[in-house]
Amino acid sequence: MPLTVSVVELADLVTRVLLRHGVSAENAGPVAETIVAAERDGAASHGLLRLPGYVSTLKSGWVDGRAVPIVTDAAPGLVATEAANGFAQPALRASALLLREKARSQGIAALAIRNSHHFAALWPDIEPFAVEEFIVLAMVNGRQRMAVWGGNRKLFGTSPMAFACPRPGRLPLVWDQASSVMAQGEILLAAQRGQMLPEGVGLDAEGRPTTNPQAVLDGGSILPFGGHKGSSIAFMIEIIAGALTGGPFGFEDRSHEYPGAQTPKAGQTVILIDPLLVPGNRYFERIEGLFGAVVASGVERLPAERRYTRRQQSLRDGITIGDRDLATLQELLA
Repeated sequence: MPLTVSVVELADLVTRVLLRHGVSAENAGPVAETIVAAERDGAASHGLLRLPGYVSTLKSGWVDGRAVPIVTDAAPGLVATEAANGFAQPALRASALLLREKARSQGIAALAIRNSHHFAALWPDIEPFAVEEFIVLAMVNGRQRMAVWGGNRKLFGTSPMAFACPRPGRLPLVWDQASSVMAQGEILLAAQRGQMLPEGVGLDAEGRPTTNPQAVLDGGSILPFGGHKGSSIAFMIEIIAGALTGGPFGFEDRSHEYPGAQTPKAGQTVILIDPLLVPGNRYFERIEGLFGAVVASGVERLPAERRYTRRQQSLRDGITIGDRDLATLQELLA
């Protein structure tokens, strides 16, 4: 029977799973919050579906659940953080205060995280900064899963990027997207549900087009969105999140040496801008005019609005855990 729990109760369950499998108390909270945020806001591909992958990776020894991030004040507008082979969320939390202070002082600041494992949605990383009235851009590179346009085998990660901007008196506008036609999590979800993929999403291990999600996952590759345009964006993210931070490139992935490892070990770059420090831009006055024009053009909803609606429902009515996810939680807690 499905079980309905509050957001707080689900966070406690996920935290207990992570603690049970070797994650420190300091690190379990930020990772659990990200998983629960996805489940709360209706992003099932990055919610409880991912929890067995976290546990499997912890068991493999590929990631250090007890890693202590090392934060360095690298320059007036730059924070550099060594994640020490741990999860990205604790490294971001450890860096956030210094990053905010620099952005408030300089008007713009960047955070470069290296040697981190990011296995979650990106928007939970940046929404809190936008709530504090920063414009935010984040990018993550990852293990090779996507073919370069014109190629026939995986080379880049799905190269996600996310953007958020504050709005006066409202929750921020936030979007989060992979550079691939479909996110890895959505392909995992399709495989779990026995569904086929649309044409043009992926290739099998021989480089042939396929609609079978398992063929994509078993040595195949995902295609970039928009052909060469998505491929170019992924190329940029590989440089800004990989080369710039000092993290591994997607093709340098060594997770295959650790049976059961599923998370990518790579880099993350977060850029904060304080819009109030730009003279004469009248940001908060003008931004609503832009959004109003977008809606007037016939658009039914802005990015993140569906997630916010689902969030309100979850906070009011709780989150229903299906039979499959409930059995997985019980197994991981055993």
